[in-house]
Amino acid sequence: MVHESLSKSGQRLPVFIKEDPQKLIPSEGAIRTAKLRSSSIDHAEYGTSHDELLGTNEHTDKWTPTSWHTKPIVQDVVYSSLDDVELALEKLEALPPLVSPYEINSLQEKLRNAALGKAFVLQGGDCAELFDYCSQERLESKMKILLQMSLVLIWGTKLPLVRIGRIAGQFAKPRSNLTEEVDGKVVPSFRGDNINGFDVSERTPDPSRLVSAYFHSAATLNFIRSCLSSGFADLHRPFDWSLSHVQSSAVKARYRTVVDAITEGLSFMKTIGADKSSTLESIDFYTSHEGLMLEFEQCLTRKLRDPSDGTSKLYNTSAHFLWIGDRTRQINGAHVEYFRGIMNPIGVKVGPSMTADELVAILDILDPDNIVGKVTLITRYGAGNISSVLPSHIAAVKRTKHKVVWMSDPCHGNTKSSISGLKTRDFEDIMNELAQALQIHKENDSQLNGVHLELTGDAVTECIGGSAGLTDEDLQIRYQTVCDPRLSESQSLDVAFLIADWCKKGTMLSIAEHSSS
Repeated sequence: MVHESLSKSGQRLPVFIKEDPQKLIPSEGAIRTAKLRSSSIDHAEYGTSHDELLGTNEHTDKWTPTSWHTKPIVQDVVYSSLDDVELALEKLEALPPLVSPYEINSLQEKLRNAALGKAFVLQGGDCAELFDYCSQERLESKMKILLQMSLVLIWGTKLPLVRIGRIAGQFAKPRSNLTEEVDGKVVPSFRGDNINGFDVSERTPDPSRLVSAYFHSAATLNFIRSCLSSGFADLHRPFDWSLSHVQSSAVKARYRTVVDAITEGLSFMKTIGADKSSTLESIDFYTSHEGLMLEFEQCLTRKLRDPSDGTSKLYNTSAHFLWIGDRTRQINGAHVEYFRGIMNPIGVKVGPSMTADELVAILDILDPDNIVGKVTLITRYGAGNISSVLPSHIAAVKRTKHKVVWMSDPCHGNTKSSISGLKTRDFEDIMNELAQALQIHKENDSQLNGVHLELTGDAVTECIGGSAGLTDEDLQIRYQTVCDPRLSESQSLDVAFLIADWCKKGTMLSIAEHSSS
């Protein structure tokens, strides 16, 4: 719009141009995704059927961020308004990346080391983040517990630690049932803050929550980065190692031995002047989430310069690391199709129902170039199933050229209902599966390279057992999860101490055995 005017003397004033803000325009991919995700459109009007939008089961060599449209999808979310979905996706496409190729490549190199047995991975965080968890107190408590655990694990494994949070994007959760009964009324299940709300009145999927998820992830990332650059992870700062939660004097004495060794080591380094390294003042910390919402992941997939060779490649910039869940790992499914094309290191949840042939097929699709550490296999069998499944999976992978990161998730396969009806996990089951994973890998000339845990830095009462001695009756004291039960601060430390114990002695005693030793 051109504006010009005359002065009082009749002189022509300079011309200036006022431009209206440029309107965001969704890409063709976003428009197609909005059609796929919307129940409000008449497909005939657009000249397409829903089956045509879903395409076929066959994999093709050509990959794009939208090629997942051609595959059947599970855990699907359908929105009521096409216009609202388009509006959300066009906004996401315009927003900047949350993470950089340099950071993603850095994590890939660290996971390569883990796959080669030269590092250990600690991945942990909430089952499902809520937008309300994006606060200073909650984020600091999660960071603190992960830092304390990593110190114990470094001492026990004598390996560098790769720290990955289930954080800054772990909002959506796959559900066994998409509906539930509340007060006698059937309503959609809560599926995560980036889909719908926990309150029954907010259960209708809302695409604007995808944009809110981006900004909450950005705020979380910003706070984490500011903490790390301000000395939050500085090992010169004293941690609270009071161990006041430990009920057994024998267990407390065992833990105290570890804590004393760590603090004495740091003190010795300070005495001889070896504590000036920048690695003692900060750490690398990476973010991760389950890549469940493919419309969100598609919009944050960007062609960016790879700093290692200068070429342009497609990175998912919503997180450093993403994984495929056990419910969405179908070989010909949409999630596997999307994941096969991104440069990020990726994970696959491996449950007891996966056959050895399926495991090899998924690795061939996701890692066709046999990149060391490209794929992390996150096993979650359950304490009662692991011995009958893990050996065959190890053997199957060894017959291939794939060099994977083996990680144990001892939480998801050990969920049960308590006497009071609350969903819970028994700490003994968790540690039983973890101990078996360590031993089975050792017996099969393999190595467990990491642990994946649902945890919080707060004193919740959601899992029974542990050194604090939580019982079924204690669950109602601080049962705060909106999805799956998480390990509390003390139980999370228990895991780290007991892994360190196994690394030192070759066996893992239970809490009960610790108490009687």
